[in-house]
Amino acid sequence: MRIGSAIVLMAIGAILVWAVNVDDVPYVDINVIGYILIAAGVIGLIWALLASNRSRVTESRTLQDPNTGETVHRAESHDGL
Repeated sequence: MRIGSAIVLMAIGAILVWAVNVDDVPYVDINVIGYILIAAGVIGLIWALLASNRSRVTESRTLQDPNTGETVHRAESHDGL
C-alpha cells in the first residue's frame, strides 16, 4: 500500500462516518465500516512512510588490473535494511 491509497482509504472512511447517514441496511453499521477503513488507512500510511524511509547503500571500487594496466570500476548497490 502506498501513501496515496492509504489517504484514499482514510477519506472514504471519513465520508462513511461523517457524511453518510443510512439506516436502511440491516445488520450493517456504516459508521463501523468507516472507522475500520480509517484505521486501515492510518496503518497503511505508517507502513508506507516507514518503507520509504529505507536507505540504499552503494559501494564502489576502482582497481587497476596488474596484467593489462586497465582500470576497472565496480559498483554494488543494496538496500540498507
